[in-house]
Amino acid sequence: MIRAALAADAEFEFVAPDDHGRSPIEAVHDRGLVDFLESAWLRFQEAFGPTRDVVPDVFFNPALRTGMGDARRPTTIGAEMGWWCFETTTPLTHGTYDAARSSVDVALTAGAQVLAGERIAYGLCRPPGHHAARSLYGGYCFFNNAAITADYLVRETGSKVAVLDVDYHHGNGTQQIFYDRADVPFVSLHGDPRRAYPYHAGYPDETGTGAGLGATLNLPLAARTDDDQYLAALEHAVASITASGAEMVVVSLGLDTFHLDPISDLALTADGFERCGALVASSGLPLVILQEGGYAAEALGDNARRWLIGAASGAGVATSA
Repeated sequence: MIRAALAADAEFEFVAPDDHGRSPIEAVHDRGLVDFLESAWLRFQEAFGPTRDVVPDVFFNPALRTGMGDARRPTTIGAEMGWWCFETTTPLTHGTYDAARSSVDVALTAGAQVLAGERIAYGLCRPPGHHAARSLYGGYCFFNNAAITADYLVRETGSKVAVLDVDYHHGNGTQQIFYDRADVPFVSLHGDPRRAYPYHAGYPDETGTGAGLGATLNLPLAARTDDDQYLAALEHAVASITASGAEMVVVSLGLDTFHLDPISDLALTADGFERCGALVASSGLPLVILQEGGYAAEALGDNARRWLIGAASGAGVATSA
């Protein structure tokens, strides 16, 4: 639906993704996770199949072994499922790994477009990525597209690269990956985790650790936050990124802050999305915008288009995807 909406607008130019291989993924994620996702479907089918999809039956929780020493990393597919996954909404299916790899390639190609001189590039990533942590997948996410791209941009430029997450759900994976790093400031606007998935991350007192102390900023939002209230928080977020000295921004663009989204409770409008895009672009920094969530299906295409039109207007550039 997003692609169709952008294709119908002559302002957008499409670019096919390049294959970037596994190395940028392994720079951010545990190689064991990558190996597992590459082989898990076939291994599970050989052991237990045929099945339509696969979710773990047991999740590892450290409390299971309290007082009994460290856990042993499992080696059988049934046990490994709950070692690498943290929740039940993210089944593996036939083609999951190929789709996740392709989504990373879309994100990295958008990053490469900005390195080549584009002021703004948008990566239409599916599946999304911001819930995937260094050694865990979940929340519909397998590889963290935004984190992989931010790390790639840091390594390519030697510059500080911020991640701005505007999805309704907190980007717990992105925060965890960069929590002890100063070169990737992480700023998130999201539903208050006291009521919103993933519940266990995204509180204001989570500000980083070690070299990354002070580089994480969480801005939890009240239910029914409207355009003006959201833009006030976003202005604070953009000011924080500007003050950090970042030279590029990777935006985790979630559209589930929409007032009709069926699984969220904020109240942004299409006009609000356009204003948000313009505000983020007003930072003057190059933007790599990567698609995350959004579940009001009929409005999804127009909402994405409006956010991107706003960003292009705010930056004074033509649009590309």
